[in-house]
Amino acid sequence: MKVIIASDHAGVKLKERIKNYLKGKKIEYTDLGTDSSDSVDYPDYAIKVAEKIAKDKNLRGILVCGTGTGMTIAANKVKGVRAVAAYDPYSAKMSRIDNDSNVLGLRGRFFPFEKVRKIIQIWLNTPFSGEERHKRRIKKIADYERKR
Repeated sequence: MKVIIASDHAGVKLKERIKNYLKGKKIEYTDLGTDSSDSVDYPDYAIKVAEKIAKDKNLRGILVCGTGTGMTIAANKVKGVRAVAAYDPYSAKMSRIDNDSNVLGLRGRFFPFEKVRKIIQIWLNTPFSGEERHKRRIKKIADYERKR
């Protein structure tokens, strides 16, 4: 598995810690920025990651902004992306099992790294259940995206 990662200015410090974590786990990643704490517009980075994820089903994305929600909202505008802002291990796990999420949004501010590490570990290692009811629901979302 390969991970595409990006952050805005509020998430850049956490993004660097996540990269070290991924490196330690021997998980390949590509960093699409930002590399500075100077203010940037989060949609620019979220959409870059989301477009790569939408084109390659073997990739997963991790986005980090101040709350985790802004980048998640932006990423979900890209067809084929199912991004989740996970604040705990349960939401990370269930987003994979039930929703086959392919982008993880994380909070860069006021969030302990030990919690982030656990969320990432669970999210990366939890497979999609493949249950028919979940496939059906994901297909409904994809069908709607195709109509737009």
